[in-house]
Amino acid sequence: MKIRKNILPRTLTDIGCCLLLSLGIPVTFIFEITVLLPEFHDYGSPLYIMTLVAGIFLVFNIKTNMLTCMFTDTSIRHEVLDPPADTDELEGWRFCSTCESYAPPRSWHCVVCKTCILKRDHHCMFTGCCIGHRNHRYFMMLLIYLFIGTTYTTAYNSVYIWWFRYNDFVNFTTILKLICPMLMFTLDTSAINLFLLIYMLNVIGFLQSLVLLVYHWKIISHGAVVYERKAPKYNLGWKRNLEMVFGKRWYLVWLSPFVSSELPNDGIHWEQVLKESDKMK
Repeated sequence: MKIRKNILPRTLTDIGCCLLLSLGIPVTFIFEITVLLPEFHDYGSPLYIMTLVAGIFLVFNIKTNMLTCMFTDTSIRHEVLDPPADTDELEGWRFCSTCESYAPPRSWHCVVCKTCILKRDHHCMFTGCCIGHRNHRYFMMLLIYLFIGTTYTTAYNSVYIWWFRYNDFVNFTTILKLICPMLMFTLDTSAINLFLLIYMLNVIGFLQSLVLLVYHWKIISHGAVVYERKAPKYNLGWKRNLEMVFGKRWYLVWLSPFVSSELPNDGIHWEQVLKESDKMK
């Protein structure tokens, strides 16, 4: 894995989103295991231990996939770019005047990252970097575990707020706070606001991760990136499409981002993939 020299977000939007995800995950986790978990399961019971272990596993994969995504350099920098000699296979190669280099097919320049990205999918605000050939796997696993984690916590929080503490939360004031979160700082300053704030963050995280996961999963299942979603040209069937993102050991990458899974393509030469895709049409 090639490491990015500067992993810090470059824009205010990236900084804000990256901080929200970086701080929101551990804060929510601590809140869930210290406040909510004892309300549902007796300390030390099998269910308590199973839920705690599952929570640790989820947080571990969310944080490590996020960091691995940010650290992985998926740009054309330090790459040996060797355009094919056959003029018929030069389709898609272009000269990037900003990078002062030839960029291979499926590579686009990012004005934020200030470089061309191999098989560029999009620029992610929550990681502050582009998602491309080498870190697409980590981005998708981040989305998957975010969805599972927020589904998990939203379910627990919903039961706790609307059932266990029905008398404290089911009122008109709570509805106003959910509609306009700023009222949490003006109507009252009780601990109830903390419960509502974390609940809202989990619901928003659940909805956003669900939408993004469905959107991106549909794209990669057709062997495409965001820019190619309307006319996929590199569709090799669902299994090989998954291998292009998750690697040859795609069925094991859910365990950890540290599980080795070699990609079947170098991210530069797509001529053979395009020919195979054309044959399958």
